[in-house]
Amino acid sequence: MINSTSGPGLLFPKGGWENDETVEEAAVREAIEEAGVRGDLMDFIGFYHFKSKSHQDEFSPEGLCKAAMFALFVKEELNSWPEQSTRTRNWLTIPKALQSCRHEWMKDALENGFCKWLAQNK
Repeated sequence: MINSTSGPGLLFPKGGWENDETVEEAAVREAIEEAGVRGDLMDFIGFYHFKSKSHQDEFSPEGLCKAAMFALFVKEELNSWPEQSTRTRNWLTIPKALQSCRHEWMKDALENGFCKWLAQNK
């Protein structure tokens, strides 16, 4: 997980995707840029909806967003990465991660998405 730059709590790397990349490519890129980790996408966990103040505009006054969450098998921790001056990488147990999540939708993704996936794939 990574620190939030706008308040307390931790986050999973996330962000938008570029016009020339797939959502899977965007997930890999965001993990590198925000957390400084490389690895293999294992599986799609699910879509999660949330509201973002920074994405409120004439097309979405509520700032509705949809995140695609993936399980990532981390193979490499980078010594330097694009956002290391503003982001800290944190390795946590699942119970500690649940306590530390800044957003409820991320807790849901971890508990009802990833944990179920993990139990099925052990």
